[in-house]
Amino acid sequence: MARVVILCIALAAISAVGCNTEYVPNAALLLEQAFLCFNNKFIYSKCAEAYRLNQNGDINVPPAATDQFCYGPCLPETHLVLDCVDHAVSNFKFYNKATIQDIRATLQAGCSQTTERGNFNVEEHNQDESSNADSSPPTNNLFTTIFAGLVVFLKLYDVLFL
Repeated sequence: MARVVILCIALAAISAVGCNTEYVPNAALLLEQAFLCFNNKFIYSKCAEAYRLNQNGDINVPPAATDQFCYGPCLPETHLVLDCVDHAVSNFKFYNKATIQDIRATLQAGCSQTTERGNFNVEEHNQDESSNADSSPPTNNLFTTIFAGLVVFLKLYDVLFL
């Protein structure tokens, strides 16, 4: 009985940290849908996995593979992933603080016929003036709270019931 009381207190404390329980299920579902876009085999079907946009906001295309990326299936499939993510969460920020618009600007520059061609470094096209390579990764407060709550819950459950 004491274990159940402690577990209930822990869950109440977790929900009071900053989660509005009215919105948590919808927000968690939206984030899940956004993250599923990166592994959707109907979207990313022909682009080589090494060149795919990832959840960190990185596009790892070496300069020698620029033509393959820009003229092959990778560029349109990457735009489809961005559309998918934008549809799920319109103000989505990647772990490197880049927005969907920052990624699109990087793709445009990297595939352009300018001196930027072959440069897929997202941080150089990031419109957030406060971000730089030395800063710590941003946190999505809702996602972080949900994840932290889940970790605490699982740890408590493990300690109390197993």
